[in-house]
Amino acid sequence: MASTSASAPVLRRAAPLYTPAQRQRRDSTRWTLVQGVLAPLQFLVFLVSLALVLRFLATGQGEAAATVSVVIKTLLLYLIMVTGCVWEKVVFGQYLFAPAFFWEDVFSMLVLALHTAYLAALVAGWLAPRALMGLALAAYAAYVINAAQFLIKLRAARLQGSPA
Repeated sequence: MASTSASAPVLRRAAPLYTPAQRQRRDSTRWTLVQGVLAPLQFLVFLVSLALVLRFLATGQGEAAATVSVVIKTLLLYLIMVTGCVWEKVVFGQYLFAPAFFWEDVFSMLVLALHTAYLAALVAGWLAPRALMGLALAAYAAYVINAAQFLIKLRAARLQGSPA
């Protein structure tokens, strides 16, 4: 006799972001605090820089300030990436692409590439100022997406009862 009942959807429970040992390492390393300070600092610098870049693009005024702000933002990005790699090594045992943060790290490579392209174009004089600021905006758009990825992971960790 054939069954006429529809099969119930299979609900998968998301794997915890951290094992208990990883959570302990995360909570005990100073690199967690370093990331916790650098991330909002970088975001603040991003907001100021974004305003300066948009001002330059809208008015033609403040090119030097916009340029300096993008360089500072990029240097902070490098710092947070290096310290983030150290944090990932301490917590997960590898510098990049730990399974828990694989896609965030992949997208971080795009963010780094765009910011580095900005610096290279600036130093080499490859782009006119407006095009250079357009590249900065592309780097910033990627940065916003990447920041959102990390905020979603932070929220997931909190929902799993393991405050990050």
